[in-house]
Amino acid sequence: MWRAATVDRMTRKSAGPAGATQHTTVIAQLTGAAGPGADRTFEMCFSSTPRGARLARRMAAVRLDAWGFAYGSEPHDDLVLIIAELSANAVRHGRVPGRDFRLRMSLAPGAGSVRVEVTDTRGERVPERPAAADEEGTAESGRGLVLVARLAARWDWHPRPDGPGKTVWAEYVCAPGAAR
Repeated sequence: MWRAATVDRMTRKSAGPAGATQHTTVIAQLTGAAGPGADRTFEMCFSSTPRGARLARRMAAVRLDAWGFAYGSEPHDDLVLIIAELSANAVRHGRVPGRDFRLRMSLAPGAGSVRVEVTDTRGERVPERPAAADEEGTAESGRGLVLVARLAARWDWHPRPDGPGKTVWAEYVCAPGAAR
């Protein structure tokens, strides 16, 4: 309740001297509450910090829920994990001081798939195809792309077309009727 009231106050702007207020579309943009046939794409830049990666994961979870992938459902949890791993890799391996990373998600309802793209500005450190996972499971790192490879139907990377860096993408195929 407190958060909603705070967000409400923060998203109002005065319409003029009469004192009438008008809500901005911040919440509608985040939740994708635009109606049927609306564009099912979410794209935003985040700081290349652990906090930025966490925010990307949380905002993506909200958007996925708005698109019909309910919290706690298998597709929602799988997609959030893919986003978390790719965002964490962008922060850990693709960070350039002063540069953000970009998250882009798009839902293709007819194809039944969600495409996730994470773009960073470091082109010389490219992801490698994971070998077998650590057999004992004791390694402290190196399992992120193994998880992505197991959850996604396909994934890969390509050089960033509009500047230095790379884009790592993954496509997740949803079961029919996965989104409400």
